[in-house]
Amino acid sequence: MVDLKSKNWRELIKPKRIELDQESYTGSYGKFVCEPLERGFGITIGNSLRRILLSSLQGSAIVSVKCDGVLHEFSTIAGVLEDMTDIVLNLKEVRLKLVDAEEAVIHLRKQGQGEAAAGDIESDGSVEILNPEQHIATLNEEGKLDLEMVVRVGKGYSPAERNKTPDMPLGVIAIDAAFSCIQRVNYRITNARVGQITDYDKLTLEVWT
Repeated sequence: MVDLKSKNWRELIKPKRIELDQESYTGSYGKFVCEPLERGFGITIGNSLRRILLSSLQGSAIVSVKCDGVLHEFSTIAGVLEDMTDIVLNLKEVRLKLVDAEEAVIHLRKQGQGEAAAGDIESDGSVEILNPEQHIATLNEEGKLDLEMVVRVGKGYSPAERNKTPDMPLGVIAIDAAFSCIQRVNYRITNARVGQITDYDKLTLEVWT
């Protein structure tokens, strides 16, 4: 006798097409198509993939910063256009990758007129800056900026409160950290055809990094 569970599994429609749309692909965007799927499977799989991509992938982010001469994030810095709050917001946008390490300390030292960008960050080689053009601060002739930042590996989103440690020195500012390299995920379900039946699911998943 044929096992009923095995029979039901064999009769499920399985995807015959799982591919990346090469025409729309860029270094930071990808569109993936999966079809055909049993009716109702598209939204189940699409929603699950979206949640996993946004919350469960491991990545690296700046979790704290210390600025020479600054005690809290509402301080201003002589010779620097942005206040510390603006600098913290800009640091949140820095995309980086830790190489063979769980944590690292990086520095940004800038003096004199000009822009301080992510590409000016110094490390011991354990951190790779992925968007060196990211603006951090603007200095005038008398400006001086000396930042020490801690980079850590994590997953999902970690608020500043969670990034604080009991022994954190005065003047160190904890930062909200978005560890996932995935910025946005969308999915949509349309009809797919199998033979004469046209109400199977086609899942299209768009991912921005």
